[in-house]
Amino acid sequence: MSRAPEQAAEILDLKGEVCPYTFVKTKLALEELQSGQTLRVIVDNSGSAANVPRSLTSEGYIVTDVTQLNDTDWAITVIKA
Repeated sequence: MSRAPEQAAEILDLKGEVCPYTFVKTKLALEELQSGQTLRVIVDNSGSAANVPRSLTSEGYIVTDVTQLNDTDWAITVIKA
């Protein structure tokens, strides 16, 4: 039996935003969630796709996945610790 994918409590579309705003807005969205809830963040630049997960991990959040969705977009899945 395959495990169902994690259901995100929230999806945050940050396409068009760049660092550090992508990180700041992600962190603010995570503050609204309960511990253990999942946030899926959509970004459209490789800098954010690399920097946001690294910054979130250093802040104590649990990044479970970074997936390139297409030529321009990435999905970052993070759990509030």
